[in-house]
Amino acid sequence: MPHAPLKLGHKRTKVGVTGAGAGAGAGEQAGWRGPRVWPSTAVAVLLLAGIGAYFGIRSARQESYQGSLRPVGIPASISTSLANYMGLSTTPGKAAPAFTLTDQHGHVMSLSPFLGKTVVLEFMDPHCTDICPIISSEFVDAYRDLGAQAKNVVFLAVNVNPFHTKVTDIAAFSGEHGLTSIPSWHFLTGSVPTLKQAWASYDVLVQAPNPNADVVHTSTVYFISPNGTEEFEAQPTDDHTANGGSYLPAGQISEFGTGIALVARHLQS
Repeated sequence: MPHAPLKLGHKRTKVGVTGAGAGAGAGEQAGWRGPRVWPSTAVAVLLLAGIGAYFGIRSARQESYQGSLRPVGIPASISTSLANYMGLSTTPGKAAPAFTLTDQHGHVMSLSPFLGKTVVLEFMDPHCTDICPIISSEFVDAYRDLGAQAKNVVFLAVNVNPFHTKVTDIAAFSGEHGLTSIPSWHFLTGSVPTLKQAWASYDVLVQAPNPNADVVHTSTVYFISPNGTEEFEAQPTDDHTANGGSYLPAGQISEFGTGIALVARHLQS
């Protein structure tokens, strides 16, 4: 299913109401900034609002994808149809919130060492079988499309599954979905309180009631410029078969990957 500010999902998945990828929601887009833990009632309200928003956003997006309106501030290298398909929007002047987490190699990392490079950031579930594997393929395609410029682009993801926070969890997902083919790939995890701080600072709503429940979370691709500011956001999407399986045609995955590469190139220029 596409996106909107949230993504619901299959087995720990997300189906799209994002203000991009696995559903995190209304609050995210509205802009909670700073660490915060959401009461369960508020989460439920936000999730319902996000689900409703999803259908409206998807419909509007499909209409714009067919055609006409160009989002403001989009680089000239990106066609109107591609910008609309990606749900691409500008977020100029917002300093990317800092965090310190551990990647799939056990290395402690923060954003500051990546100043001077473009950072492509997502929030993913290492047990997702829905949109996260699709976004992973789009990241791999984007890395390949970048060619020689790939050395100037870093691909990051932050774990949204509070029940699977081990380095082995994120390492297994990275290998399974080909992300280890990206030299600059880092899947980041940490303690649940530290992860919650990162989720809140990027307006990512997460609902994971128990280890066997689907994780519902926001899925947005954040583009952080070499000077450390958020410049663009994109909203990944997927679709579902009659039996609930998640998929996207290979051409659409490739197209979204091309769009990621084009935005990254623009930020490096």
